[in-house]
Order: sequence, then structure tokens, then C-alpha cells
Amino acid sequence: MDIVLRVISILPWTDWAALAAFFSAWSGYAWFARDRAQTKPSILASTNRIRREWMLQTTYREVRVLDGVVVQNLSTSPSFFASTTILIIGGLLAVLSASDKASDLVREIPFAARTTVLIFDLKLVLLLVVFVYAFFRFTWSMRQYTFGALLIGAAPEAKQLEAKGAVGEELRQAFAKKAGRVVGMAAETFNDGLRAYYLSFAAIGWFFSPLIFVLATAGVIYILYQREFQSDVLEILNS
Repeated sequence: MDIVLRVISILPWTDWAALAAFFSAWSGYAWFARDRAQTKPSILASTNRIRREWMLQTTYREVRVLDGVVVQNLSTSPSFFASTTILIIGGLLAVLSASDKASDLVREIPFAARTTVLIFDLKLVLLLVVFVYAFFRFTWSMRQYTFGALLIGAAPEAKQLEAKGAVGEELRQAFAKKAGRVVGMAAETFNDGLRAYYLSFAAIGWFFSPLIFVLATAGVIYILYQREFQSDVLEILNS
């Protein structure tokens, strides 16, 4: 009990409240986005439908080089972000190793909160947690795109499916559903990593004050909602 009280006393209650709001908003919005997509189309839900159509069209092509190239191009985005995230994590670890000097530098920034080195380190650790999570999501997305490429390579040839008649059509639909879902999961995992990047900007607000931290978190969640459920691109995709 004493250890718990000692840990709680490290931060003022306003900082604990801001941290709780940050993680609640992050996890709550992730749940909301998945649940909302079942009744109102989102960017991911709409593009997943297109991915399934893409995999269906793949079964009609004799040569699937184009499909392999598209999957490879899609996997370059999580690969780029994973590499960038490693550099960011390295930079944060370097700052953490010289946090006393970095803390003095932050104190010179107008409106930045004046805190102890320990609290400054905790703020850096929060950013590290966010980017480590993003790194794992990006690398998992890369692997899932690899699985999608394997499915495309193992898909039966168009002539084989046509020769089987109704059974071939069932196999075609089953393949499109499975392969489309795998590629869709890769996109969803990549989206999780991007969401972490967005929320890292909110985490930077903690260096200024808990209030700015909470307001920045609310602003980022609003931007994410607008882009996933109210964007012009979504309207075009569903038209």
C-alpha cells in the first residue's frame, strides 16, 4: 500500500487525470471505430469491401504479376513507418539518457510546464510507449501483407476454377473472402500504427500542461473521427 501511495504521489492528480483521459480516449475510440463501422461505413470498412472485390478479380486473371506488385507497394508504407519509428525511438532514448539537459532546454520554451527531471522522464517514457506500440503494429502489418501475397500466389488458376463450374465459383468466392480479409487486416493494423502517430502529437501537449494534454487528445480524436467517418474520400468510395 505504501508503494502504491508513493507511486501516486510522484505526479499531481491533474497529470494522472490527463493520463487517464489520454489512454481512455485512445482505447475508447479504437473500440468505437470498430463498433461504429458495423452501422456506418468507415474508411477501413469501405476499402475492405474494395479489397475483397480486388481479390475476386484476381481469380479471373491468368497472370497475377500486377496483384503482386500492388501488394508489394502497399507493404512499403508500413515498412517506411517502421524504419522511421526505430529512429524516433532511438532519439527518445538518447534524450532520456540526457534528460537533465533536455529538461533545462524545455524550461526555456514559452508556456512549457516547469517540472522535475523525474516527471520529465515520465513524459518521455509515455512517448516511448506510444512509438513502441506503433512499431509493433507496423511490423505486424508488413507480415500480414506478406501473408496476402502468399495467398495470391497460391490461388488456383482461372481455367481450373472455370472447369469446376459451380464448385469453382464457390472456391472463387471463398478465396476472395479469405484473401480480402487478410489484406484488410494488414490495412487495419497499419491504421492502428498511424493512430498512434496522431496521438503522439497529443502526448507532446503534456510537456506544456495537463490541460493542453487533454485538449490535444480531444482534438486528435476529433480529427481521426472526421477522417474515418466524415471525409470526402469516404463519400466518393461509397458513391
